[in-house]
Amino acid sequence: MNNVGMDFTDAEMLRKKAEEQLKKKQKKIDKAIIEQDAKKLLHELQVHQIELELQNEELHQAYETAETALKKYTLLYDFAPMGYFTLDKDGCICELNFTGAELLGDKRFSLINSNFKLFVSDDSKPVFNEFFRKVYSSNAKELCEIKLGYNNNPLCDVYMEGIVTGDEHQCLLSVIDITEFKKLKSH
Repeated sequence: MNNVGMDFTDAEMLRKKAEEQLKKKQKKIDKAIIEQDAKKLLHELQVHQIELELQNEELHQAYETAETALKKYTLLYDFAPMGYFTLDKDGCICELNFTGAELLGDKRFSLINSNFKLFVSDDSKPVFNEFFRKVYSSNAKELCEIKLGYNNNPLCDVYMEGIVTGDEHQCLLSVIDITEFKKLKSH
């Protein structure tokens, strides 16, 4: 910044030189600010990337935990030695396990939406209907013994327990075949 040879009396010339110096200073300041902002932005992006990686790891662990729980549930529910049924308030089968399908003598997928009462023998229908009514009216666990059968075809003697749970008011029913137990008891 050599001021020698400048005529500071000329206002226009003075203004021009001041603006040039301001531009140079602003470029230096702007460059420093841009570099500082870029460093901050890069830091924030790196931190955010690490946060996302940690969240991804947590999600992966949660997924593995859910998969393990699903396998346990499937083994416990589907392959239990007793029949499990979920019935709606009209007695239609919403869900059942493999043992339940075996008790009713049909494939699981073909029993969904069938009415459970169709598989109760005629002589046991009054007992089952009273049991089912109590399950829904008492909101407590109820139990009964009935014979399963359809089209005058006896299937087996069963002991069942049921309870209504959840907002959907579905009946959870566990059914155990006691045919062999009754034969042993009567001999």
